[in-house]
Amino acid sequence: MSLRHSYTLIAPFYDALVAPFTIDMRRRSLASLPLAAQSEVLLIGIGSGLDLPLLPRGPRYTGLDLTPAMLSRARRKAQALGLDIRLDQGDARTLPYPDAAFDAVALHLILAVTPHPERVLKEAARVLRPGGQMVILDKFLRPRQKAPLRRLLSPVLGSFATRTNVVFEEALAQTPELCLLSDRPALAGGWFRHLVLRKTGP
Repeated sequence: MSLRHSYTLIAPFYDALVAPFTIDMRRRSLASLPLAAQSEVLLIGIGSGLDLPLLPRGPRYTGLDLTPAMLSRARRKAQALGLDIRLDQGDARTLPYPDAAFDAVALHLILAVTPHPERVLKEAARVLRPGGQMVILDKFLRPRQKAPLRRLLSPVLGSFATRTNVVFEEALAQTPELCLLSDRPALAGGWFRHLVLRKTGP
């Protein structure tokens, strides 16, 4: 089953399943971005739009997701909030935006979903302006962490929902233009992590 198909099926239940335990860490993650008025902000894997009520007014927002069924829910949330946001359907591995188009990028619960987190991270870095910041919120293993149950379950869960064996440091090693500023536990004893990164360059 493709991820687009599975998340189309999950979409009606996604908020009820995910919102209760992620809302606080989403708020903390977004609050760590230094957003100014008129900043260009990209939310990759915006899903059903759980981040939308937490966004400060002033910046210009763009959200992207693979699944039209999730985007339709995000669109309804944005309309209800009166939030002006551009919502695009697309693949995070090949973002439809030019280089250095955004001042800030947020990736919430997307890197562990995609089968190629290193490609998604590299694309996110490509569209981020030098000096811009990126926030990541997701479940990751630490390098050389054993976690046998998570590794065992990952091939099954990853086929329709999310992977549980992603090592963030392996993806980061392929994107040297990103500098890690902070890495803090977000939930479940540090399984979920909140990371802040900056793109180097002039």
